[in-house]
Amino acid sequence: MYRISLLILSIFMSTPSISQKYTLESPGKTNRIEISAGEQLTYAVFHNDQTVLNPSAISITINGEKYGVKPRVRKSQTRSANEIIRPALKVKRAEVTDHYNELELQLAGRYGVIFRAYDDGVAYRVTTDMKGEITVDNEGIEYNFNADHTASFPIADGFFTHYERNYTTQKISALGDEEMSCLPLLVHLSRGIKVAITESDLYDYPGFYLQKGTAQGALTGILPRHPRTYEQPDDRDVRPVEREAYLAKTSGKREFPWRLMVISDEDKELVENELVLKLSSPLKLEDTSWIRPGKVAWDWYNANNIIGVDFESGINTDTYKYYIDFASGHGLEYIILDEGWYDIKTNDLIHPVPTIDMEALVRYGDEKNVGLILWVTWKALEDMLDPALEQFEKWGIQGIKVDFMQRDDQWMVNYYEKIARLAAERKLLVDFHGSYKPEGLRRAYPNVITREGVKGLEQHKWDGQMANPEYDVEMPFIRMLAGPVDYTPGAMRNAQKQNYYASFERPMSLGTRCHQLAMYVIYESPLQMLADSPSNYRKEPECMEFLSAVPTVWDDTKVLDAKFGDYLLIARRSGNEWYVGALTDWTARDLEVDLSFLDEGEHSIDIYQDGINAERHAEDFKQVKRKVTNKDKLKIHLASGGGWAARIY
Repeated sequence: MYRISLLILSIFMSTPSISQKYTLESPGKTNRIEISAGEQLTYAVFHNDQTVLNPSAISITINGEKYGVKPRVRKSQTRSANEIIRPALKVKRAEVTDHYNELELQLAGRYGVIFRAYDDGVAYRVTTDMKGEITVDNEGIEYNFNADHTASFPIADGFFTHYERNYTTQKISALGDEEMSCLPLLVHLSRGIKVAITESDLYDYPGFYLQKGTAQGALTGILPRHPRTYEQPDDRDVRPVEREAYLAKTSGKREFPWRLMVISDEDKELVENELVLKLSSPLKLEDTSWIRPGKVAWDWYNANNIIGVDFESGINTDTYKYYIDFASGHGLEYIILDEGWYDIKTNDLIHPVPTIDMEALVRYGDEKNVGLILWVTWKALEDMLDPALEQFEKWGIQGIKVDFMQRDDQWMVNYYEKIARLAAERKLLVDFHGSYKPEGLRRAYPNVITREGVKGLEQHKWDGQMANPEYDVEMPFIRMLAGPVDYTPGAMRNAQKQNYYASFERPMSLGTRCHQLAMYVIYESPLQMLADSPSNYRKEPECMEFLSAVPTVWDDTKVLDAKFGDYLLIARRSGNEWYVGALTDWTARDLEVDLSFLDEGEHSIDIYQDGINAERHAEDFKQVKRKVTNKDKLKIHLASGGGWAARIY
């Protein structure tokens, strides 16, 4: 259902020489935007009458002329929308309600700004109605908070970044003058209010970052300029050396990306929020029936370490047949052939290394109903794009994992869309690694099934790089708010801090076994990896009961309890089954699972809980099977770095 009706808009107008003022409220009057067109075009934001954002300027410089200075409103129009979005991939839920009020200002100079007010956030975007191609020289993005709030920043070391950063929580003013933050970032206001800043509907334009502004408590946007020259020191890293003076050359008649703020009273609302999806372009594919979410056995994390076989494990046909057998036996939809299946010295994507018989593997996978996904560096793919994609289609490959982009300038943003479109034409899934944050591309191209841009499990392969339980309960409130996360969970070698060490070929995770199991409920990814060795999983039949059954897409999501950086408790439904997951940081804690979300009657529950000795030996866990009803409230205990997971059926 879709409804559009006129709003009654509060307009307070004085003489044009002073200013024109507009007020836009969200449907439930939770959020309010106050816009002023005076010396500058500014907007301020209020949440339940509490100031969130002081007047902040909006501007864009095109063909050398700055728009947003002494703006003159030619026309204003409003609308209200209330629609149901049914995404092709049910990342959080089968139906997403998109309910907002909108104000569009058309300004002298053939440009405008659209504002939207939702009950869970606000957004604006610049529009232009100019002839031919335009050059965007700069864009002014400001967030003038009303105080020097604390914020959680994923601090980048420049525009060449894979977004794999821990969060630094500090005052806005503590940001270094040369430091910049990736998006999303999270600002902690008073009274428990939190604001997440990010963007959506990013096409043919660079992504933006934030720096400390000149005013106290202010953040200002900075965008990568278009690359002019590059250096390529190895087979994968392609770094801009010189940049143009402009951000983008683009169509003069267009809508620019949404700059959005998610505003929450409770931390759990950040995890439930779908504003990025709602503000993104609708589906561009006619047929999505071939897009199959699922789980995938991954080779690279565990360095192909399999045991108890009569062949030498490695990058060879026998090893990957073993992976296919494992996947088939446990209901996994895919295996991945990561780095090594082609020669990275030649970057020849058409001819696998001699130890791989790709046709035989695809045939074997077809017999077992297991698809193959191939890892590629983005540069290797770009250099032989059409012949490589044609070969993948000829082989019968079902997906590609594209890696090491590490940029979001205009050229690279366009590359993402190009790969999404061309892959869809050949019925290929896409998993972007070495990537920037999600910004809505997945709604238009749901074959972009997941992406990285997260400090995931693979970090445990290197000294000093590891993810940890503290990060694990920060990331869902910030990075995951933007879209699916290919964290690659599933470690069966687990350790507490006192007995952890990095190992490239036999890595272990920090935190308990149940911490890893709970990630399959907590972390959203329609393509979810099982990172550890099939040999290790086969030693853990109880864990595989859960990992074989847990879905990767959901009909409903309920965040039962949450506190940023401390813990998270989520229930998700797939069909008639519910799954519950809980994560904690380094603090052991007790939580309560209220099962009132269940239907009437008796249900079976399989519980995976930290063992009594999990504080010493992180692999210690206990499986409990019992009956429950919707009247039950389960008291659960999570060890330090612990977790809890359950299947209810």
